[in-house]
Amino acid sequence: MLATLHELDEDALVQILMRPRNAIVRQYQRLFEFENVKLEFTDAALHSVARQAIERKAGARGLRSILEHIMLDVMYEIPSQSNIKKCIVTEDVVSGKVPPEIVQGKRAELA
Repeated sequence: MLATLHELDEDALVQILMRPRNAIVRQYQRLFEFENVKLEFTDAALHSVARQAIERKAGARGLRSILEHIMLDVMYEIPSQSNIKKCIVTEDVVSGKVPPEIVQGKRAELA
C-alpha cells in the first residue's frame, strides 16, 4: 500500500493544539486547574509553537515536546507557591526570551 502525505501547515498545527477534545493545550490547562491556576496561551504563542514544529520538521508529533520544554519549569513552581492565580504564555515565552508571565493573587476555585 502506498499513501501520499502532505505536510501540515501552521494553521493546521494550531488547530491540533486547540481543537480536539483531548488537545495538548487543554491537557495543560486541566493540569493547572488542579492547582486552581488559570493557564492562557496567546494566539501568537500558539502560532510560534506551530512554526517551531515546522522548522524542526517534527509536525504534529513535535508539538507536545515543544510545549513540555516551555512549561517544565513553571509546572514545578506553581504547586509550591500559593499566591499564583494565572499563568500566561506569550510568543516571547515560546521563543525562550522570557519565562511565562505569572499573575499574583489569591487562587480562586476554577469551575
